[in-house]
Amino acid sequence: MKIAKNHVVVIEYTLTDPAGNVIDSSRGRSPLAYIHGIGNLVPGLERALEGQAVGAEISVTVPPQEAYGPRDESLVQPVPREKFAGLPDLKVGKQLQAQTEVGPRIVKVVEITDDAVTIDANHELAGMPLHFEVTILEVRPATPEELSHGHAHGPGGHEHG
Repeated sequence: MKIAKNHVVVIEYTLTDPAGNVIDSSRGRSPLAYIHGIGNLVPGLERALEGQAVGAEISVTVPPQEAYGPRDESLVQPVPREKFAGLPDLKVGKQLQAQTEVGPRIVKVVEITDDAVTIDANHELAGMPLHFEVTILEVRPATPEELSHGHAHGPGGHEHG
């Protein structure tokens, strides 16, 4: 069976940055199960997996525009320090959830001065080409329940208790 829209796909993967540093990997953990074609993976990886079958091993570099997009410097903004008065452990590198016009968004503190806290709302992998090494372990049609929930169930997917 080949990978196509609305199929559950189970993969082992390793994600590295351009220097070869491992960013994330399923190796030594449970494999990842996802429903293909509904946006559960970055578009460039999903496109590379389309039509592949169990046992395939692929190596693909996904450009930023097919992953988390380019960095957008307009998403790096100073915010008045008093907006953070209730956060005693504020430090550079801390991630916070901010409410924005488009809903909640994770932001990272990149600078703190007496007057302002500069936050960066870019995804941490924005602007970066991503290299994936993937082995396809299983491909099957998604169940109606999985499709209605928007995620795979069972090992490597979501467990309902």
